[in-house]
Amino acid sequence: MQAIEAFPGNDNEVGLQFSADGSLRHLLSLKGLDKALLVDLLDDAERFVPPPGGKAVRSRSLAGRTIANLFFEPSTRTRASFDLAGKRLGADVLNLDVNTSSRKKGESILDTIYTLQAMQVDIMVVRDASAGVPAYIARHVDDHVSILNAGEGDVSHPTQGLLDLLTIRQRKGQFADLTVAIVGDIMHSRVARSAAQGLNTLGVGELRLISPPALAPDPDEMPFASILDNLDDGLRDADVVMALRIQRERIGSLDGIPGIDEYFANYGISTERMQLAAADAIVMHPGPMNRGIEIESALADSPASAITQQVANGVAVRMAVLERVSNSMEHN
Repeated sequence: MQAIEAFPGNDNEVGLQFSADGSLRHLLSLKGLDKALLVDLLDDAERFVPPPGGKAVRSRSLAGRTIANLFFEPSTRTRASFDLAGKRLGADVLNLDVNTSSRKKGESILDTIYTLQAMQVDIMVVRDASAGVPAYIARHVDDHVSILNAGEGDVSHPTQGLLDLLTIRQRKGQFADLTVAIVGDIMHSRVARSAAQGLNTLGVGELRLISPPALAPDPDEMPFASILDNLDDGLRDADVVMALRIQRERIGSLDGIPGIDEYFANYGISTERMQLAAADAIVMHPGPMNRGIEIESALADSPASAITQQVANGVAVRMAVLERVSNSMEHN
């Protein structure tokens, strides 16, 4: 039987993200990024958002750089957008699939990383089901290599958090007067954690986390948020409503977690339920959607939906992050 690798945590993970001069070298989490840096990243991303109906924005700012996308967990949106982001910046992009990688054959993750370093890979985009993997790699790579977290267990998904923040800012402007409601499996959601961290840093007016009690987060983890189990209370007068994907394997399989029909009746976001929210409220979803479970199909396709805008913003945000860490390499 193949040994399971352990990826120990590190209390200095926040500091690990920055070079000696304070520039962003790795993006592992939105935790520890100050408001000014978040705003700068969102402003940078706006430069890569094409005009309506316009062509994709392109640049040669990463010409000569090599990016490796290491996805040890399935992904569609994140992987495709990092691939497009790198190519639109002029980089060489290598996509490594776990099903064809030597890690599946028993190679340690560090041996995989060292192999890629020897091939002069500059930026490694890492997605893994195990918590701690991106930081573990970041602590072992050479000084000229940057690590970007593309989704880590149930802990963090920083570029998803940034694209959600960008979408909210585009549709709603400033954060201070907003009430944002995030609905679903908060306990196991890296998306909710990253969005919550970013919203808190940017000074959101009120953040509500709504879920069945069995899927609620530890209150001590996000003391800045209201934790609710009643959807109607959570939606009332909300400006932004984000539904999270419910993992089908959890539905009805554990005590306290409702079945599919019960979940939609109590926590599904519908056109009727959205009447409780502000008149100009928007609805979001990180994808992939389980239509008819987390969100009503008609609502997902309605003018109130910002879901396709989130997807479009994903490429722009990842272009901004890639360019930012590449610039950090040049200054060190």
